[in-house]
Parts: sequence; structure tokens; C-alpha cells
Amino acid sequence: MDNTRSEIISKVPQVTLLFWIIKILATTLGETGGDAVTMSWLGETTAEASGFGYLIGTAIFGAIFIVLVIIQIKAKRFHPFLYWLTIVATTTVGTTLADYVTRSIGIGYTGGSTILLTLVVASLLTWRRATGSISVDTVNTPKVEIFYWVTIMFSQTLGTALGDWFADTADLGYLGAAAVFGGALAILVALYFWTNVSRTILFWIAFILTRPLGAVVGDFLDKPLDHGGLELSRYTASIMLLVIIAALILIFRPAAAEEAH
Repeated sequence: MDNTRSEIISKVPQVTLLFWIIKILATTLGETGGDAVTMSWLGETTAEASGFGYLIGTAIFGAIFIVLVIIQIKAKRFHPFLYWLTIVATTTVGTTLADYVTRSIGIGYTGGSTILLTLVVASLLTWRRATGSISVDTVNTPKVEIFYWVTIMFSQTLGTALGDWFADTADLGYLGAAAVFGGALAILVALYFWTNVSRTILFWIAFILTRPLGAVVGDFLDKPLDHGGLELSRYTASIMLLVIIAALILIFRPAAAEEAH
């Protein structure tokens, strides 16, 4: 294995089944964690709402995201907890930003999803034009890492709005929306194993679709019973998800380290 390939593996986790499991859990955590701050702590869905809760939440998580991305880029090798913490940061800022755009500004889920999809596509096209590839296998320089994390942040934000659109606007409910995104991911798995469709394209579609799946599952966990949710504490749900993610990273870390070498 050459040095370039070693550097790539050291900064980006291998895309395995474990990657997708943690990704879905991280996106679910992003939904419950973002809601815990904007809806519970800042009271955006209460009678005392100031109207700026989603914006304040976005500023908080946006600052955390920027700091983590800088640390991630400066890191000389792959640190699993740093990487996944950065992913969680993109999902929380995606949650609060999407809620701000669709609710506070009043664009709605359809308008918000359209704008965010445009931003994701524009980010991918700009990345490809600037570097020649959008494959995660090329994420081994600061320039490419910036494109990588910006695209991820846009895709996580899109996923939140898209999940809300299917659950609320399309009136499928949280479980119905989860079934739609789960089915779409199953189709992608079939395309991966039984066709020659670009693996890079399939990766980014899957990356985008796992976000709304996590978002609607997160909403199912913490939304009120009369809205189709389980009405669990957002704080409790977030802590439980965080513990599960940390446990998976710790349990499978030795195997991941062996694969990296």
C-alpha cells in the first residue's frame, strides 16, 4: 500500500456497514440534539418563543462545526471520535439551520428543500471542477477536506428539510417517511451490488438519504404523542444515542485500525 493511500485512509473512515450504522445514529442524534437546544432549552416551540431560537442554535452549532472542521483538517491522521463528533456537529447545525430557513424565515419545507438541494449539487459540481473528483478516496488535502465538509453540512441540512417534507407536507408521518427513505436506501444497496452505477454517485445519494432517515427517526423519538411521536425527553434520547455511538466506535476500533493498515 503506497503512502498516499495510507494518508487517505488515515483521515477518512472506510465506507463499511459500520460507517452507515453510525452515520444514521449520528443523524438521529443531530435531530434530537438540535431540537433539545432550540425547542427545549431556547423554547422555540413554547409560548415564550423569541423567534430567534433556531438562529441562535444555528450560531452555536455553526461555531462548534467550524472549530471541529479546523481541528479535523489539521489532524495528521484519522481520529474516529473527532471525525464522528464533526459529523454530529454537521447534523445539529443542519437541523437548526433547516428549521430556521423553513420555519422562522417561512420558506416552508418545499422551498427549503429545493434551495438546499441546489446548494448540495452546486457544492459537488464546484468540488469536481476544482479537483477533478468528488470521491471520498481523494479527501487527503486541506482544500479537498473543506469541500468535503461543506458538502456534508449542506447535505445534512437538506436531509432535515426533506425529512420534514415527507413527514408533514406529504403527510406520511414519521414512520411512513422512515419507510420511504429506508426503501430508497435498499434500492441503492441493490444498485451497488448488481449494477455498475458509479460508486461515488451512490455514496453521495446514500449520504444524503441517511440524513432524512435519521431526522424522521429522531422526530419520532421526541415529538409529542398527538403528533405521531413517542414524546421521549430530547436530552435523554440524545444522551442514549451518544452513548451507543461511542460504544460502537470503541468496540470496533481495533478492527478499523487493522483495516487502515
